[in-house]
Amino acid sequence: MEDEVDRLVAAWQAERPDLDVRPLQVLSRVSRLARHLDRARRAVFAAHQVESWEFDVLTALRRAGSPYQLSPGQLLRATLVTSGTMTNRIDRLAAAGLVERHPDPQDKRGVQVRLTEAGLTRVDTAFADLLAREEAILEALSPEQHETLAVLLRTLLIPFDA
Repeated sequence: MEDEVDRLVAAWQAERPDLDVRPLQVLSRVSRLARHLDRARRAVFAAHQVESWEFDVLTALRRAGSPYQLSPGQLLRATLVTSGTMTNRIDRLAAAGLVERHPDPQDKRGVQVRLTEAGLTRVDTAFADLLAREEAILEALSPEQHETLAVLLRTLLIPFDA
């Protein structure tokens, strides 16, 4: 079996035999797979009328557990955006009826952002559909291959996450 990356690697080996192009065998596949995954995710999000940034905020709140709320600062850390960006995102999600702001009982100056019932329903159905789509992408792998790939990718990602 041959894929597009095999053809790309063979072409580079022919044109630049002086270079070791083996990294392309892994990283070009990861890059291509990331693009396919991005398309699949965007299709799921579109089906649920949610943008990827909305999904990031809604899932951060959902993962927090009941009552599905976090402070804006906690949301910043979970989604890696600036405070101005987060304020704008919270405003837009609140206007859409997916989150509400509530006073923070521990800090009279602070607020907590909480999922509404509509937000909870939206994120739960979108997440279930996303998992089904991602499971379909991985169906060519055996459970053992899936675990091996997860371990190998974790090993590559750890230095970037540090």
